[in-house]
Amino acid sequence: MRRHSWLRVCAASLGLMLVLIASAPAQSPSPSPSPSPEALAAARDLLVAMRAADQFKALLPAIMKAMRPTVVQNRPDVGHDYDALVPRLLERAGARLDTLLDRMAPIYARNFTVAELKDIAAFYRSPTGQKLVDRLPAIAQESMAAGQAFGRELLPELQHTMIEELREKGHTVADPAAPQAR
Repeated sequence: MRRHSWLRVCAASLGLMLVLIASAPAQSPSPSPSPSPEALAAARDLLVAMRAADQFKALLPAIMKAMRPTVVQNRPDVGHDYDALVPRLLERAGARLDTLLDRMAPIYARNFTVAELKDIAAFYRSPTGQKLVDRLPAIAQESMAAGQAFGRELLPELQHTMIEELREKGHTVADPAAPQAR
């Protein structure tokens, strides 16, 4: 049971990580100077056009759901209280989304010129861009599920290979997949 729980947590984390990586802007390899106020304003406008805060807010329930097994640990009393707390915590997180936008704007401003930011914002305001924004929460949830399934398939293989490689190097490593002696 412990192995299954560990795999679910890892698979959920991997799925979430894949979704966040897929939706995150590319980061520059080295820090660049602070963006100009004009670039920050254009980046903030882009984030509004992308409805970035709404997109993240739509992911929050999935994040809470993925976190639930780790926190609850098959204890119904904790599960009941966890479920009761979720709406309040979602509201609290939602109230802080402006902070997220403030942190994201410089990232976009460092990676794109003002003209590029305006072009991208224009795309997001176009019918196709709005369709993308409207469908992104469902795409993100399906992508997270795909990432979780991928993680459930990949993690045991990676774990087995790692253990075997470490054993070949002379390390004694217990295989968590093997039945425990009692």
